[in-house]
Amino acid sequence: MHSKPCRFQLAAIPPLICLTLGGCAATQMESDADAYRTKPNILLIMADDIGVEAFGCYGGMSYQTPVIDALAETGVRFAHCYSQPLCTPSRVKIMTGQSNIRNYTHFGILDPKETTFADVLKDAGYATAVAGKWQLYGTEAYGDLAGKGTHPTDAGFAEYCLWQIDQRGSRYWDPLIEQNGEMVEAGPGRYGPDVFCDFICDFMDRNRDRPFFVYYPMALVHNPFVPTPLSEDRTSKNRSQNFADMVMYMDRCIGRLTSHLDALGLRQNTLILITGDNGTNRNITSETTAGPITGGKGRTTDAGMHVPLVVSWPGRAAPGMICDDPIDFSDFLPTLAEAASVDEEALPQPLDGRSFLSQILGAPGNPRAWIFCDYNPKWGKHQPARFARDKRWKLYSDGRLFDLASDPGEEFPITENVDDPDASNARERLLKALEEFEINPAVEARR
Repeated sequence: MHSKPCRFQLAAIPPLICLTLGGCAATQMESDADAYRTKPNILLIMADDIGVEAFGCYGGMSYQTPVIDALAETGVRFAHCYSQPLCTPSRVKIMTGQSNIRNYTHFGILDPKETTFADVLKDAGYATAVAGKWQLYGTEAYGDLAGKGTHPTDAGFAEYCLWQIDQRGSRYWDPLIEQNGEMVEAGPGRYGPDVFCDFICDFMDRNRDRPFFVYYPMALVHNPFVPTPLSEDRTSKNRSQNFADMVMYMDRCIGRLTSHLDALGLRQNTLILITGDNGTNRNITSETTAGPITGGKGRTTDAGMHVPLVVSWPGRAAPGMICDDPIDFSDFLPTLAEAASVDEEALPQPLDGRSFLSQILGAPGNPRAWIFCDYNPKWGKHQPARFARDKRWKLYSDGRLFDLASDPGEEFPITENVDDPDASNARERLLKALEEFEINPAVEARR
């Protein structure tokens, strides 16, 4: 699990060949500048409350996701990406590259001591920005925890345009959004996701001549399920129809950003990753080629944790590839760092993630054998759970073992006395994985 991740030499940063010794000395400054400019831009998009079943490229049949489906056709689609079951735990994990067992303290909070992927990329020379949903500082709704988390400017982001820093309010119509220290005057009838897209496009305009990192934790498609600017009925109370419209608008927002990169001439040198923070809302049932799937947000089943991961990088990402390797949310930080040519010594330690950049580029890479999850949101609505899993088997710390291939809903635990060599081998293997992670007393004390 903790073996050194494979390194990949980025073709976008060609070796600098000097024709003469004198030329080397004379052009060193230009060479450094060229290498700096060839670092890829990075756009990480994370939709809110949406599992794989909602996407056409994953067999979804209920919604329209043409932009994401097209990106999957020309890029890489990962078949086994797993988040945490709930939003804040996922945000802490994806940003820090560490398991929740090491650093998750409270819902709505990111420990101010943590190093994030934005810190890493900012130190590597990137312009950094975040837009969308924050939920990591502690709003006034969290009582004594208000303001005890991490402000975006203390998480490595030079600029931000965010909903839910220290206040909640609306995220959609007439939104309550703070941008770079000031409240956005969105005006009546303004739609929050449009404000976020406007900000990101402007940020890319202003930073087109240097490498930039944009983290876009979307407001869509979290409830309340309300009409979008493209809905036929702007007064609709139909939950299913409004959700479908929100999924379509989420896809449209992503299309707007990719089109803007094209217009700026930056698309070829931009690594785009699209995922979701947890499973779909439990009130939503979606039709898929494998049958209907009801959302499992907050649950540790696949319906609560199996999220999309589509990666696009024209000319670099393996076109049309489907990767079967397990991907954990802790893997994003080392992947972004490797894409930016950041030395491993500059990454936060300990690091639970491993880079999947090689798989993006069509190489075997160093895939993980299993994923570990510590889920303890302490929010009064969810039971704590700890487990290790691979693509087929899942072992909880209380001894429950499930064969996910035949029992994705985890209804029939396999007991230890069952005569099944495959189950016995899986139990032994995953028990060793569980034993690699010890509860951090300091983190437990802060919870």
